[in-house]
Amino acid sequence: MPDRAPQPVDRQLPTDEARDLISLVRDIAQREIAPSAAEEEDAGRFPREVFTLLSDSGLLGLPYDAEYGGGEQPYEVYLQVLEELAAARLTVGLGVSVHTLASYALAAYGNKEQQAEHLPAMLGGGLLGAYCLSEPASGSDAASLRTKAVRDGDGWVLTGTKAWITHGGIADFYTVMARTGEEGPRGITAFLVPGDAEGLSAAVPEKKMGLKGSPTAQVHLDGVRVPDARRLGDEGQGFAIALSALDSGRLGIAACAIGVAQAALDEAVSYAADRRQFGKPISDFQGLRFMLADMATQIEAGRALYLTAARLRDAGLPFAKQAAMAKLHCTDTAMRATTDAVQILGGYGYTADFPAERYMREAKVLQIVEGTNQIQRMVIARHLAGPEGR
Repeated sequence: MPDRAPQPVDRQLPTDEARDLISLVRDIAQREIAPSAAEEEDAGRFPREVFTLLSDSGLLGLPYDAEYGGGEQPYEVYLQVLEELAAARLTVGLGVSVHTLASYALAAYGNKEQQAEHLPAMLGGGLLGAYCLSEPASGSDAASLRTKAVRDGDGWVLTGTKAWITHGGIADFYTVMARTGEEGPRGITAFLVPGDAEGLSAAVPEKKMGLKGSPTAQVHLDGVRVPDARRLGDEGQGFAIALSALDSGRLGIAACAIGVAQAALDEAVSYAADRRQFGKPISDFQGLRFMLADMATQIEAGRALYLTAARLRDAGLPFAKQAAMAKLHCTDTAMRATTDAVQILGGYGYTADFPAERYMREAKVLQIVEGTNQIQRMVIARHLAGPEGR
């Protein structure tokens, strides 16, 4: 059964421009994304043409400066765009979030020459990015990464393997964190690596439980030569850049999670109104009505939480704690809401004829990517009580 078009969410948007933007995104979601989402996810097909359309429509650089082709939208608006896209198909919403994450190091830490040379193509020229921090032996302990960048004349030679890379093998550019100095976080530097660089290759994509249309693969760097002009920020600043990017990236994951949860709720409400048992719609049964009420309440709370964090970010205020809270709450909410949607649909919810089972499989990965929810709890506790072992 094709996915239903996402139901409109009542949104408080700051400007008429933002309202027009959401209308554009909803139109694209209804016409170009949702109708084929189930079929393409089942086939494991990545919709590159959708990302080309999003780029042409100015939707791949929304939070970045207009000087370089960005949309110069506040995070308060950008995240609601992500939610709309993820409600139609998580592969698309998450893909835009990852592309934004991959562009962050250059946009925030690159020099003017680097930004002028590369950002226009990244933000509106049809390119697609990937973010390379994790490795086979360093996930949550990202500061222990082993990929090396060794100075060679006026450039660097990168060698190592990155793991769990969204868009691995299909990205046009990779933001890569590599070790250029001492052990630990101070010895890491960020580089902008072209997707067609000699020595760069990708493994066969992982076979995943869900999100099958979004390729996730190891990326191998076998003596990849990168000029120093593609080093982003100072030597040894890479880990700080990575963490700064992840604070914003976690908000993207939170918004995507609420999009999936909202899609699951819409499916459950529609099914409960249509399905009749004992002579009446099952939506008349109090136990089921309470499930729907709880789902809706948690979704609204999650949306409010990620928007609160976004507004702090837009105001230039610290938001790392709130970003971790949003990522934790919103992805846990997505897992609960999608599981409840399957339960409400009963046996039909467990079949691929309805999208609820896909939503449940997709929600699980959101509790893992860009910092597991256990890591988010550590981040929150550190803000509240200070670092461990003081």
